[in-house]
Amino acid sequence: MLELHSISKNLGSFAMADISIKINNGEYFVLLGPSGVGKSVLVDIVAGLIKPDDGRIFWDNKDITLEPPEARGFAVAYQDYALFPHLTIRQNITYGLRATGCSSGKIASRLQMLTEMLNIHELLSRRPTNLSGGEQQRVALARALAIEPKLLLLDEPLSALDTNTRLRLRKELKRINKELGISVLHVTHDPEEAMTLADQICVMLDNKVQQIATPTQLFRKPSDPEVAEFLGIRNVLPVTKAEKGKCFVCDKNVYASSANASTSHIWIKPEEILLSIEPFDSSARNQFKCRVAELDHRDSLLAVHAICGKLTLIALITYTSLKKLEMEVGKDVYVTFKSSAVHCF
Repeated sequence: MLELHSISKNLGSFAMADISIKINNGEYFVLLGPSGVGKSVLVDIVAGLIKPDDGRIFWDNKDITLEPPEARGFAVAYQDYALFPHLTIRQNITYGLRATGCSSGKIASRLQMLTEMLNIHELLSRRPTNLSGGEQQRVALARALAIEPKLLLLDEPLSALDTNTRLRLRKELKRINKELGISVLHVTHDPEEAMTLADQICVMLDNKVQQIATPTQLFRKPSDPEVAEFLGIRNVLPVTKAEKGKCFVCDKNVYASSANASTSHIWIKPEEILLSIEPFDSSARNQFKCRVAELDHRDSLLAVHAICGKLTLIALITYTSLKKLEMEVGKDVYVTFKSSAVHCF
């Protein structure tokens, strides 16, 4: 188990303070946040490449704050792969094993297992410059895993890849985590990537930890509007007054089954909002007559911005529904959603 206690670091124009996280054995832990908040600095601190100004680092209750990188037993895979261009793929993968004096039998066994797991056995005689980005990333992972690390550190490992390769490698990373039982600390700025991979997500904003939660908890109950905004959550609205089961939002009464007197904000998933030309006959308690203010085209779906007084809501519909409803800017439309679809925080 990795524990960071009140880690602080000042690097001139950059500073972070009081960073505390815990990663359980076998857990896939993701640091999520925009560029410049200190995610990569934190990875380098964990790896031992940068010393913290304050705070302590523990691995299985042992203080490793001052231990050199080679004594920690951790492995790092970076966004730029950092493969040795003059070595073959075989030599790249086995570099760490050879450097630590492993037997030829263990090297051969480890090489075979990893190349089969990552489907790179046909690349062994080639050099990094002759590989695609996805192939280089697989090789970088194999090299990191070859030394059987206690903890795998991944710093934006997928950000330089095309969409299809990125999706395939997400599955590979999760499978490696489960099959090998290895703890993973993964850095990304992509909320979708974090949600797909993580057991726990630590959201970092403004150089500090903003919230730590499971993917489900994070999306169901973000700690504040800033986290919700970074996650791309739409329809986040401030609450003027709240009571059990009801909120006053943008001059409108909104029924929310989870609301109570401490509710400060609500959010509603765009896909849980129904649109209709006539009042919709359902058990849903929230219905407002709105005007279509904007149609935002988004791949296979359309985001409809609907305004009712001070209240603005975004709903997602298909292009088939767009034609059926004859949706256009300026048209009146009814917005309907259940009280259980209103999430409170």
